[in-house]
Amino acid sequence: MPECTHLDQVQNVQPHTQGCEECLKMGDRWVHLRLCLVCGHVGCCDSSKNKHATKHFHQTKHPVMRSFEPGEEWGWCYVDEVELDFA
Repeated sequence: MPECTHLDQVQNVQPHTQGCEECLKMGDRWVHLRLCLVCGHVGCCDSSKNKHATKHFHQTKHPVMRSFEPGEEWGWCYVDEVELDFA
């Protein structure tokens, strides 16, 4: 089973916004939110048309994010392509 080798980059972050940062600026909508655990960026998921969380990873190379949805305790490492459990 593959493991995430980037957990050492996870920080105790505070979300920059309560919605997708880029969608809020554009006046657009999102489906679900993701929180970058390296810098606190909030972006929309890949089910959203703009996919800002993944775009944030490609721009910054910040590898680890988690769901920013109430009650969800999972995350994702973009580099190792593994789901993470933050429960």
